[in-house]
Amino acid sequence: QVQLVESGGGLVQAGGSLRLSCAASGRTFSSYAMAWFRQAPGKEREFVTGITRSGANTYYADSVKGRFTISRDSAKITVYLQMNSLKPEDTAVYYCAADRILSQAVSTTKDDYDYWGQGTQVTVSS
Repeated sequence: QVQLVESGGGLVQAGGSLRLSCAASGRTFSSYAMAWFRQAPGKEREFVTGITRSGANTYYADSVKGRFTISRDSAKITVYLQMNSLKPEDTAVYYCAADRILSQAVSTTKDDYDYWGQGTQVTVSS
């Protein structure tokens, strides 16, 4: 069982930055690929970025490439999402997710993920 707790959301002006954190419980953190998804009002939950179990590889949705950076700290059992050059269209609830996976891969499909955090609101004003 893994518990995920997100923090760091808030209100920011367009062009600003935020850093989200996802603190995980459990001793098997390295067994999970980690990802961030987001869901805007009236829209489906969508993949934003993911990082492999080892942290060696990362993947990004086209909409955030070059602006967002995912990282993981195994010692702190935490995943981070650094968001720069934020746009109003980035406004959403951001969710951290864990996928117990044997390979060094990242799924972009939300149904593949085993555990989810409660979400943190990010609002970008124009």
